[in-house]
Amino acid sequence: MFRRFASAGMTALCGAYCFVLSAGATDIFTTAKTAMQTVYTDVSGIATVAAVVCAAVCLFLMNFSKSGRTVDESRAWLKRIVICWAALMTLGAIVTYLEKIIPQSLFTG
Repeated sequence: MFRRFASAGMTALCGAYCFVLSAGATDIFTTAKTAMQTVYTDVSGIATVAAVVCAAVCLFLMNFSKSGRTVDESRAWLKRIVICWAALMTLGAIVTYLEKIIPQSLFTG
């Protein structure tokens, strides 16, 4: 019985030490950079998939519609989708570029 508690306690102590060691090795800038990269990757992936699906619907409507009004509206929506997707990707590229330009030492005070 004592061996089981001692083993569990030692495992918990070693696990806590590993978490504290890894948390102490990073600073706030590394943590923020990692978080922002993860968020940007997720958002750009979702935005790209949504843009492709919406663009496909617009293209199907343009190709298979017999109404000129539907074709014109689909073309307008396709332009909006492309512009919004390009704006999101451009903002991400700007943030990535500025991250490399602005030195980290500027924020240390």
